[in-house]
Amino acid sequence: MPMPMPTDADAVPGRARAGARGRRLRTLRAYALGAAGLLLAGCASMPDHGEIRRVQASQGVDSQVRVFGVPPADKASAGDIVDGFLEAMTSDDPQLETARKYLTEEAAKSWRPGTAVTVLSAGLDRFPVRTEKDPDGPRWKVTGKKLATVDERSAYQPESGDYAEFLQLVQEDKQWRISSPPSTLVLSESDFQRIYRPVNKYYFAGGTLVADPVYVRQRSDPDSRMDPTTQTVQSLLAGPSRWLAPVVESSFPTGTELRSGTKSLSYDGQNTLRVPLNDKADNVASPQCQKMATQLLYTVKELTGSRLDRVELLRSDGKSSSLCEVTSVTADVIAKRPGTPEYQYYVDDQDRLVRMKLDVTGEDQPPRSEPVPGPLSASPGFKVGSAAVSYDERRAAVVSQDGHGLYVVSLTGSGVMPQPVLTGKGAKPNTLTTPSWDAAGDLWVVDQDPQAPGLWRVPDGTGTPEKVQVAGLDGRITSLKASSDGARMALLVEKGGRKTLWVGRIERPDAKGDVSAVSVRELRPAAPQMTDVTAMSWAPRGRLLVVGRETGGVVQARYILADGSVVAASLPGATGLSAVAVAASEDEAKPKPVVGYSADDGIVWLPPGAQWRKAGVGGRNPVYPG
Repeated sequence: MPMPMPTDADAVPGRARAGARGRRLRTLRAYALGAAGLLLAGCASMPDHGEIRRVQASQGVDSQVRVFGVPPADKASAGDIVDGFLEAMTSDDPQLETARKYLTEEAAKSWRPGTAVTVLSAGLDRFPVRTEKDPDGPRWKVTGKKLATVDERSAYQPESGDYAEFLQLVQEDKQWRISSPPSTLVLSESDFQRIYRPVNKYYFAGGTLVADPVYVRQRSDPDSRMDPTTQTVQSLLAGPSRWLAPVVESSFPTGTELRSGTKSLSYDGQNTLRVPLNDKADNVASPQCQKMATQLLYTVKELTGSRLDRVELLRSDGKSSSLCEVTSVTADVIAKRPGTPEYQYYVDDQDRLVRMKLDVTGEDQPPRSEPVPGPLSASPGFKVGSAAVSYDERRAAVVSQDGHGLYVVSLTGSGVMPQPVLTGKGAKPNTLTTPSWDAAGDLWVVDQDPQAPGLWRVPDGTGTPEKVQVAGLDGRITSLKASSDGARMALLVEKGGRKTLWVGRIERPDAKGDVSAVSVRELRPAAPQMTDVTAMSWAPRGRLLVVGRETGGVVQARYILADGSVVAASLPGATGLSAVAVAASEDEAKPKPVVGYSADDGIVWLPPGAQWRKAGVGGRNPVYPG
């Protein structure tokens, strides 16, 4: 059978994927192999009859796969038109040109799938709901199981439930064509992972940068023809995701865009990225401009394989005159991200808060630990149940072993144990959870008293405790972890005997004197693929390290974006980790080893590229500052 060729000059014909019962060849795939750019072409096969069949556009191949749509054959059946269109939606054709050839002329002109995507957990089922002899034209129903949606701002949102879409076919010039295409792209999970990649945009909250995860195309966008870096910058300029927008702000003036015609951004020999902007940014003051450049530097440096040392913003005059520039060193100061922690902390087998330094370059020897200085060392009778250490490592928040009292203790001076800043409302033994600090210095803890459960905030660790509303909460909070930026709260929620992970937005009132209105809102699932979560911690670049179990699987630790999408493979040997068992540093400049608790080995840690090691004998509740 003759096979149309892709327009990409690098593609060459190759073997076809096996089909059954003479199914028609529909999609040509070119696989990039090695630095020489050798490409093999393959094609998917599609059914040409009306029975229910699953349409799987790709088989989870790697990100180098190029997909090129194949136009409809002459006199193709209605079933072939539907199948060909669904396959062509996964292509890299400019403006999805091939997919539009399966539509009527009017539908092809008006179809605007944009950046919105519906992601399905598997392939599509499609079947006719009218016979092809119907004078009004056949109508096909396309169904599947929803996994997520990606909106026009490129934000990922986990979703569940059934997907259903009706495609109406009509005769146009004696050819079947679709007159009612879906309003978004519809992709299987494997196709979505092949076509899109996660990146972080960065915005300010209270002077601190916050990661806002989005998805952009792996290669040039079919509509805009922008490369991935330019797509990401365009998304940054468009503003934060709807979920994060109430608690962050952008330094870019409203209406700021890339200079007209910009399709790619490149670096010079000094690792400087130059970004041309339109006239909306021409008159910003230098401090604001540097904050704009800081947002860009943090956003773009995650995309590049090379070092990015500087970002320069250019005026709209077309003469490449500089608006301002910022170096990575200056940007780190402006961003106010958490510094590198000096110590890692845990509660030892004598119920003391101790600290240690983990040397990833040293020999395979257990690190030495020591009791923290200050009143805790001078009060040997006080037994620690759990603890959190402030980001500057000058204060510790400790919960007594009976879970009844929360104390804020200095780690720099001497003296006696202070009075508790919060006491559990129930009878002893109570269950105050492990506390958590945010970068603003506020302290958070959950009181699990069955009669009066609640999330509590202690302003600056010394103010009057305030009960915080958690909007939409359905279950009992058993653990919490505030993000270092103070904009998000991760919560383990138990309901029906299972624990699930949720992330909420921390909303603080604009009026400085109105501190009682702080709340956590718009909870969204952060690990929907896990049926039970036992432990979690914030990690670098706005990610979460989550210990849990998928349906029918074993316990594993995985990195997950705060939007609920998985971004990395499991950590090795996580099956021995127990509840409240994992800690990761949020430091991005000098990442620290993951630390956990094993029921068999006590405190364990994971050096980069190695296996878990014992940190010593005994111990529990490991934490990094935060």
